[in-house]
Amino acid sequence: MLACTFKDYGVFKLTEKDKPKLINPNDAIVRVTMSSICSSDIHIKHGSVPKAVMGITVGHEMVGIVEEAGVCVKNVKPGDRVTVNVETFCGECFFCKNGFVNNCEDKNGGWALGCRIDGGQAEYVCVPYASQGLNKIPDTVSDEKALFAGDILATGFWAAKISEIKEDDTVLIIGAGPTGICTLLCVMLKNPKKIIVCERDKIRREFVKKYYPSVILTEPKDCIETVNKESEHGGADVVLEVAGNEDSFQMAWMSARANAIVTIVALYDKPMVLPLVDMYGKNLTFKTGGVDGCDTEEILSLIEKGKIDTTPLITHRFLLCDIEKAYEIFEKRQEGIIKAAIIHS
Repeated sequence: MLACTFKDYGVFKLTEKDKPKLINPNDAIVRVTMSSICSSDIHIKHGSVPKAVMGITVGHEMVGIVEEAGVCVKNVKPGDRVTVNVETFCGECFFCKNGFVNNCEDKNGGWALGCRIDGGQAEYVCVPYASQGLNKIPDTVSDEKALFAGDILATGFWAAKISEIKEDDTVLIIGAGPTGICTLLCVMLKNPKKIIVCERDKIRREFVKKYYPSVILTEPKDCIETVNKESEHGGADVVLEVAGNEDSFQMAWMSARANAIVTIVALYDKPMVLPLVDMYGKNLTFKTGGVDGCDTEEILSLIEKGKIDTTPLITHRFLLCDIEKAYEIFEKRQEGIIKAAIIHS
């Protein structure tokens, strides 16, 4: 089969690999029908994910059709259209039972697909613990509508859930990339009083303005001034940091009011520093960590009901055989790309 492979730092190549086989009774083989490229894939490509294994098939954002299922897989069967969760989780360990599936104690727990084991930018993928990792796509939901449910949309849903957003709140979202937009969609479900989005890129600001006109837009140079103007207590009640750079990290705590919640959604290339001397007295609560993606069934239900629609994010479409070109355009942010759908079959 064709598979996009991590050949070396800075090098992903489309290569021929053997089709995967069932290894454990909890596994399922999925014929991938559509996948996408995530910024986390770019982090792997350039060595920013130490756990990533050289030689793996990359990709953790995909949908497909179950081709084979192990004897212990209960919730899906061959022929079912499914989303694939970004995380592998056993469902039985301490962390899984408490909803912290990103910290699953299994050796393949957490973010494994496309990082530590072969992922889904290929014709087929073997999904461990498929009863937890696969969710049936409703008949009325297309592959494109479901494509982000197991990864960036799950991330936005998790971030909004843990941020304790109330209807009187002013919420600041820093970053309007694909994950930032998914976070915005999930924050909107909480109906806060105001939502402010800070984004440097003009094309992304125009995207937000076109599709989400009720959102207050600002740029990094004006962010703190805008937040102070639009908030009632000297800063945002909740800040979600999705941009993932040193400036945005500092802006997150500086834009927050005293006793606010700051949720770190982004993945960074290097350690960030909390200047506690400068922050003294703000009494902030920081919430951090990888997505706990165990809400995919609820997310699919919201998509089915028309309450979440991520299809505007798909600005480009490529065949699997052209995935190297797709990576180049996505990484260099060419042609106004937001997200690419990679069509497998």
